[in-house]
Amino acid sequence: MLNLLSIDLILVPQGAEYQAVKRGLSYCGTNQPKLFAIPMGQKPLIRYLSRMDDLPANRILLMGLCGSLKPDYHIGDIVLYQNCVYQENTRVCHSDLVREMRESTYGKVPIVKGLTSDRLIWSAAEKRQLGKISAADVVDMEGFATLDFFQQLNQHKLESNLAETKLAILRVISDDCHRDIPDLSSAINADGSLQPWSLGWGLVSQPLAGMRFIRGSLLGLKVLQQVTTSLFTPLNERSHKFF
Repeated sequence: MLNLLSIDLILVPQGAEYQAVKRGLSYCGTNQPKLFAIPMGQKPLIRYLSRMDDLPANRILLMGLCGSLKPDYHIGDIVLYQNCVYQENTRVCHSDLVREMRESTYGKVPIVKGLTSDRLIWSAAEKRQLGKISAADVVDMEGFATLDFFQQLNQHKLESNLAETKLAILRVISDDCHRDIPDLSSAINADGSLQPWSLGWGLVSQPLAGMRFIRGSLLGLKVLQQVTTSLFTPLNERSHKFF
């Protein structure tokens, strides 16, 4: 039996998030989408996407972790984006693919509004404030740039009578808006990769927040792996109990 969800390509931030999705796909047999590791942050991601001459996909899923901006969303929750905002601009996920994603998760995964930030938002108070100002539910560092890139690509495709690229975003919350996590901004390089030494020092120098970050990340990564396996397992083998 075929999957209800048909995806050509998964984009996921490099590092632990990429490894979690890769592990999740490893349990799904041979009929798997392609998996690309992308840099963290908007500017590195835009440079990465612009160098891809011919993206081998028309149905793309962006996956990864995110932070909660509202008390309603907790660590380990799975969310499906309807749209994503950056400053005063909004980009919308493809409605058909969002609907298919929603059906594939048995209608149990909430549809949210995402906010993309140029930096890591570590302060719980700032998260709550951003949630009020933007009316967004979660925050990430790649959503808007990805949607914006493919919206522009689709304009060129339309002019050339080519099939449009459909994009959806599914993420797992790894930090909430109740407690601070460490300020790890200095651990992210300009190319969107992580500096292990700076990351380790940031966690050690803020031990309580560091432990909170580690626990949230481990739970988020575990759920990210599980939801990947569930989404890309044939329907007749899939258990809806996960969602």
